[in-house]
Amino acid sequence: MIEVGRLRALDAVASYGTVLAASGALHCTPSAVSQQLGKLERETGATLVEKDGRRIRLTEAGRVLATHAAKVLAALDEAESALAAQRDTVTGRVTIAAFATACRGLLPYALHRLAADHPELRTGLIEGDPHHALDLLQRGHVDLAVLDDWPEAAITFPPGVASTELGLDIADLVVPTGHRLATATGPVRRDQLRGERWIAAPPGAICYEWLLRVLPGVAPDFLVGEFETQLTLVAAGLGVAMLPRLARPTLPAGVVTVPVSPRPTRRVTVAWRTASAARPAISATVCALRASWDRGHPRKTLDATN
Repeated sequence: MIEVGRLRALDAVASYGTVLAASGALHCTPSAVSQQLGKLERETGATLVEKDGRRIRLTEAGRVLATHAAKVLAALDEAESALAAQRDTVTGRVTIAAFATACRGLLPYALHRLAADHPELRTGLIEGDPHHALDLLQRGHVDLAVLDDWPEAAITFPPGVASTELGLDIADLVVPTGHRLATATGPVRRDQLRGERWIAAPPGAICYEWLLRVLPGVAPDFLVGEFETQLTLVAAGLGVAMLPRLARPTLPAGVVTVPVSPRPTRRVTVAWRTASAARPAISATVCALRASWDRGHPRKTLDATN
């Protein structure tokens, strides 16, 4: 009989393409993954992987078994959820993947609340952009994902993933105090922003994709991931940026925010695999995240500006 741990090793290698990356996802050593693959090959009597330069690739037999491994692991996940639901106890471990500002603005309170309300539940957190977080969720490496997207750069949820919206987060233009738009008496139009020097997130980030879609042809001069660094560059008079309000750092001297019309709004959602939906820990975590959202500034700010 094939052991589940060996199927997990094969599934991880199929997902990440290298033994090193697979070992990181499984929280074990590369040699442990290689040993599991070797034992699996001996058990099945088939060659499952072969070298491809510095990477490895699945053979035809490996691809067939990896497809079935994914189904087996999903079924086990569903079975564990059903048993947990029958016990009706919030136990086990929940790992959340979330984008950076959610890690700072939502997760501290949510994780604290889970620890207080459900002491038998262990939690973990991984920071990652929405695309990476959703990939981790699909592959079973995390239990929930907190994601952000924009109407102009929306995320499409694949089959087998359920989600619920936590709320909408507004973004503002951030400019130096001496900028021509710094004293605008009302929201500035997006067409007034052409020709500016932009400070933006790096390519591949949801915010970068959104900026290029709402301002076609824009070519940011500075590409940095941390909002604090973006604000520092704005304060130095090097350009302008568009920053969401969720967990926005304190504005440094020499920087002001300006509302924009149409108002840039991103959606914040939490997603989980439908196979694990019955786990009490999943619903408890969603409730904690919603409570964190409802108590924070984003909801209050949004309501005040409607």
